[in-house]
Amino acid sequence: MSRPLVAIVMGSESDLTVMNEAAKMFDKFNVPYEIIVASAHRSPGLVHEFSKGAEDAGFEVIIAGAGGAAHLPGVIAAETVLPVIGVPIDSSPLKGFDSLLSIVQMPAGVPVATMAVGVAGARNAALLSIQILSRKDVTLLTQLKQYKSDMADAIEKKQEARNKKQE
Repeated sequence: MSRPLVAIVMGSESDLTVMNEAAKMFDKFNVPYEIIVASAHRSPGLVHEFSKGAEDAGFEVIIAGAGGAAHLPGVIAAETVLPVIGVPIDSSPLKGFDSLLSIVQMPAGVPVATMAVGVAGARNAALLSIQILSRKDVTLLTQLKQYKSDMADAIEKKQEARNKKQE
């Protein structure tokens, strides 16, 4: 396996169920990634060390999933120039709304691209990463275009089948 291009970071092992959806998308596109568990609150030294060294380690994009107060994406973004994509995890009684607000309300100068809460957010974070990476990788760009075309075709085929049933 070649060096990982994307880091999938999460604050807790319990976030793995959601964040594995990003990993599945990377597997589908053959994009090398690394999964890292590091908490902005419980292991801030580890987050700091990762964030400071991510660019030198060869990462090109970071996806950070976080629940509750959801500081992880912002803490990482504060210490790197790499694109950071935040995924709110629905791990609290507020069903991820608290996480969404925490991630999306970054101060000017510390951008974090914020996805939807949960599984859809993790999948879209991977797809956004792939879009970013595809700007320098023609093979990946071709795969991405085919993926989008296949998605559209699947919808059209389902609609054609519905139309035939109605006739």
